[in-house]
Amino acid sequence: MGKLDGRVAFITGAGRGQGRSHAVRFAREGADIIAVDTTETVDSVPYPLADAEDLAETARLVEATGQRTIAREADIRDYDALAAAVAEGVGALGRLDIVVANAGISSPAPTLEMSEDTWQDMIDINLTGTWKTLKASVPHIIDGGRGGSVVIASSLAAMRANENMAHYSASKAGLVMLMKVMAKELAAHNIRVNTVHPTTVATEMVLNEATYRLFRPDLESPGRMDFEEAARTLNRMSVAALEPEDITATVLHLVSDDAKFVTGTTQLIDAGGAL
Repeated sequence: MGKLDGRVAFITGAGRGQGRSHAVRFAREGADIIAVDTTETVDSVPYPLADAEDLAETARLVEATGQRTIAREADIRDYDALAAAVAEGVGALGRLDIVVANAGISSPAPTLEMSEDTWQDMIDINLTGTWKTLKASVPHIIDGGRGGSVVIASSLAAMRANENMAHYSASKAGLVMLMKVMAKELAAHNIRVNTVHPTTVATEMVLNEATYRLFRPDLESPGRMDFEEAARTLNRMSVAALEPEDITATVLHLVSDDAKFVTGTTQLIDAGGAL
């Protein structure tokens, strides 16, 4: 018996990283998966985004568990594309119980020097795109009449200020109040809504030259080891970056019956970084 037997989960940013980790673990726990990610480029983002092969690999890994998947390309800024992907998935898989709004970007820059596009892309994707994700998907959970769970990927950056992250921190902090309002609005439908707040996680969003330079401005060409030396100082526990599976463990708890009365909360997964 899996913790999610018979349920269907919709996960954004599922092509790789935390989204893929969530999709595969949920499938191992018995859930069918509606997976979306974008293959579009965003000029203000200093690292490659997921591609079609990434999303296909997530689908392959889910199906290798014996579960079904509907994997579609969709930019979370595009409400119509999201709505179409969810509707197709619900039509094929029969229901929707779980939403994990995981997709997001990072583009470090000094607050007064970043371009308008850098600011706007961040808000459009991390904040507005998350609202569009929920608007396109949560009504299907309501229609099912069985209750369900929504988890929104925020960040430790919503609670701890760091230079060059104003737009990212603002977007992630905005998700907290979006979560709290929706937790109130959806409680009558027995739908729980929570945010998760990881410290640094070892995914492509972090393991890139722009982030290395953010953490080690003292070096001309910092690498991963240089980044980890600095990142380790942010956490009280001796770890530079968590693994995607570390975040998945908490997300799985929140979407399962183990957390059936947990709603409106901010779940830190930060190795003591907020202390």
